[in-house]
Amino acid sequence: MTVPKTIDAPYTSPRIFGPAYRTATLGILLVVTLIAFEGMSVGAVMPAVSDDLDALDLYGMSISAFLIAGLFANVVAGLWSDRRGHALPFLLGVGLFVTGMAMAGAASSKELFIMGRVVQGLGGGAVIVAIYVMIVRVYVPEARPKVFAALSAAWVLPAVVGPGVGGIVAQTVGWRWVFFGIVPLVIPAMLMLLPALRTGEGPAPTPSTGPRSRPLAMTLAAAATAAGAGTLLYGADRLHTTPLPGGIAAAAGLVALAVGLPRLLPPGALRFGRGLPTTVMMRGVLASAFFGINAFIPLLLTKVSGLSVAQAGVALTAGALGWTLGSYLQSRREYDRARLVRLAAATVTVGIALTTLALVPGVTGWVTAPAWVVAGFGMGIGVASVSVTAMRQSPDAEQGANSAALQVVDTLGSALTVGFGGVLINLIGHDDIATGYATIAVLMVAVGLLGVAVAGRMRDVS
Repeated sequence: MTVPKTIDAPYTSPRIFGPAYRTATLGILLVVTLIAFEGMSVGAVMPAVSDDLDALDLYGMSISAFLIAGLFANVVAGLWSDRRGHALPFLLGVGLFVTGMAMAGAASSKELFIMGRVVQGLGGGAVIVAIYVMIVRVYVPEARPKVFAALSAAWVLPAVVGPGVGGIVAQTVGWRWVFFGIVPLVIPAMLMLLPALRTGEGPAPTPSTGPRSRPLAMTLAAAATAAGAGTLLYGADRLHTTPLPGGIAAAAGLVALAVGLPRLLPPGALRFGRGLPTTVMMRGVLASAFFGINAFIPLLLTKVSGLSVAQAGVALTAGALGWTLGSYLQSRREYDRARLVRLAAATVTVGIALTTLALVPGVTGWVTAPAWVVAGFGMGIGVASVSVTAMRQSPDAEQGANSAALQVVDTLGSALTVGFGGVLINLIGHDDIATGYATIAVLMVAVGLLGVAVAGRMRDVS
């Protein structure tokens, strides 16, 4: 920790845009912004992609391929960062992400496009984990809350303008340039980060001897978890049309998850053990509750409240703005992080509950905008606080593994709750969206309340 050199020297909190960190901060933010912009703009151009490649089912497949490949890469990059440093997984991740962008832009068939999305997911998953490790090894502890706040802010501009810009590009020069256009922008980010990649490495930490330090076992566990998640979602999505094959696939996916997932998390995580295990799990709890309802707000607003697609997007933008505000406020000073995460879970829960007011006859759907500001605010203070706490609780030789664990539970939590929300909508019926949304909201409120109940277990055993 940085301290004054003399008793009279004033202590100045480190500035992430000051001379010591400016280049590294700008490089990290540019990389994250590009990844975020790609993620936010792809949804807007998928109808054009589907029409061009004659693949109406491409939207769901492209998202699933990206997420599942990213989950696998999270684990491999985390293991690599712990054993060899974060520089190489970062550089390879960026290279894979750019390659995947070029492949998707040049794709002449559905299969080639999905392959490009898989390569993108591998690259993006590796980059995010390497950035987390880089933050711990480059920035002093007092600066880390500010960096994580800045990371959240880096998602706001893409969330606001990404879909619109992607749509304009698709309508003017073609959807392929949404992918091609990002490729050259990666070069300045790479140049800015090269010094941080060198100075942040230092001597390799003493290798961990725990169960998450074995390369082959961890790689197999990551593969089982990724395959299990994909198979579970595939089977669940088909329960309403082909119950027996869908049930068999879902059961096989659950078995694979049960085998692989516990090996990727700190021991005791699935039972919310005190300290780091609960800290990691809180990332998944928050992501599950927030994204489990976030995906269905546009459906609520367009099918029940009668708003347009563009108007529904405003509510989601409001959530991004609330997220940024929460991230900024948590970085202003040091807090009891467990108490802050409990507040975050409560705030997300309240925001979810408030969105159901749009189901009340006579109440405008615009009520979801302030409701989602509240939920986004909770995510802002909660996700950053979880990240700061997890890195503080991680031994040097396990920073990569725990960064990967955070991403794994985040991806699984959001993917599974969104997937099963879609199953509920299908089972209840597309003609009764209001009941389907209310059911999903009740379940996500329950998830949020679980977070309120267990957040205190983030504190280390005294």
